[in-house]
Amino acid sequence: MIIDFEEQLLALIDARISDASDDELFAGGYLRGHISLSAAACEEQGIHDVAIFKGQIERSIDDARSELSPADRVIVQSLWQQLSESLQY
Repeated sequence: MIIDFEEQLLALIDARISDASDDELFAGGYLRGHISLSAAACEEQGIHDVAIFKGQIERSIDDARSELSPADRVIVQSLWQQLSESLQY
């Protein structure tokens, strides 16, 4: 289930590319990394629950908050919220 959810998240990011702003392109690329790393971590730990996967992504983003400026954090968080809410599991 996590792989399906990961693929759907990545497909949503890809679908936005054609009309995305530079900020949205950055946020999408940034999130792709966190989504893929979180999926790999869940797979390695034998986790199949999408809610845990989503929590892992959120922790990953939060743990890396020092990598981003406050404005970039807002953009990334906003895109994550949109993606997360658009796919209900």
